[in-house]
This record gives sequence, C-alpha cells and structure tokens, in this order.
Amino acid sequence: MCKVLVPSPNFEHIYFYLNHPIRFVRLVGVIVAIDDINIKYTVLTIDDGSGANIELKIVRIPPAEHNPGDAASNTTITTIDNVNVVSQFGVFEVMVDNQPLDIGTVIKAKGTISEFRGIKQLDLKRVWIVATTNEEAHAWAEAAAFKQDVLSTPWHIDSAEHKKIKSMIKAEKKKLQDYEIRKAEHEAKKKEQKEARELYMAQREARLELRRRKEEVMMNAGALR
Repeated sequence: MCKVLVPSPNFEHIYFYLNHPIRFVRLVGVIVAIDDINIKYTVLTIDDGSGANIELKIVRIPPAEHNPGDAASNTTITTIDNVNVVSQFGVFEVMVDNQPLDIGTVIKAKGTISEFRGIKQLDLKRVWIVATTNEEAHAWAEAAAFKQDVLSTPWHIDSAEHKKIKSMIKAEKKKLQDYEIRKAEHEAKKKEQKEARELYMAQREARLELRRRKEEVMMNAGALR
C-alpha cells in the first residue's frame, strides 16, 4: 500500500490513498528480516503480499536513558509498550508480549509513514503476533474488507462535519494569531526593558564619570596649595 500513497502538500506525515487522508497504516505480513541497526533502532522487514517488502522501524531507548543505574542491561525497552529488544554477545531477539519474533512470524502492525533515503517505511506504534492460521485468515480478511469497504469508496464529509472542521481550523488560526501577538508583545517588552536598562547604565556611568572628575579637580586643587 505504501507505494501508492501520495504525500500531502500541506501537512507533514499525512499521505493520501485516492482521496483518503492517511496518517496511520495497518498491515498484516510475514517477517522476512530482522536487523539490529544500532543501539537506537531495530528494523523488521515484512512481506505483506503487496509486491514490495516494507520496513518497520522500532525506536529503542538505551538503558542509560530510561534507567541510568542499569546501563549495562542486555534488554532495552522501546517506544512500543509491548516490545523489548534483547541484545548481548551471540544473542539478539525482538520480543513482543515476551514472545520472540523470528523469520516467518506473522504480525499485525500499525505505524506512521516516514521516509529514509527516499524509501517509505513505517515507524512502528503497535504490533501483535498472529499466532494461528485462523487468526491470520481473520487478519487478512479484516484488511481486505477495510480496503474494499472504506478505502475503495471516495471519502467525503457531510455539511455538519465540514462546518466543524472549518470551525476547528478557524479556532486554530485564531490561537496561532493570539500566540504571535503575545510573542510580539513579549519581544517588544523585552526590547523596551533592555533599552531602559542600557539607558540607566549609561546615565549611571555618566554620573559616576562626573563625580570622578569633580573629585579629581578637588584633589588637584588641594595639591596646588
């Protein structure tokens, strides 16, 4: 599916399938590769039957960040609640609900679309192991039904929803305008305070200089007596 998505010209990480705005992608597929990229990322490559393999990126959180007292741990948590990565000498495993993934494991996944070197991939957000053939058949049927019943039907909104969206956009613009006004006022106040402080310091320095000169004149006059 990723290969037929068109990026939105106005919103980051939003794509279109036909005229459907897409933020999240759900898919079912077989794991064909598991790559330990580095301490921060692990990538699952899956075959979802679309004709092109898809990479799922798992973001890892190093132990030193989430538990500084256990920096030497062999297990790292990830940004996905039910996914951990075990990495030690001779052992590397991705665990989903404490079950190891392997080549050939069938999974259901949900993620947001990103690109790396011009290739679309999914940033993994949720994942489930499909344990039985019945579960796999059900998952594929769900995916097929969603494509046929939802994605293949032109997306439209009724007038009430359109008014609601317009109202939300208007409110968001007003919020942004108010923020820009407050920001400008804050910057103007900072500038005014800075100028006032600089003026005060300049006047203070002038008074001190005048005082030093008077004292110098008095000292010189005393020395001539």
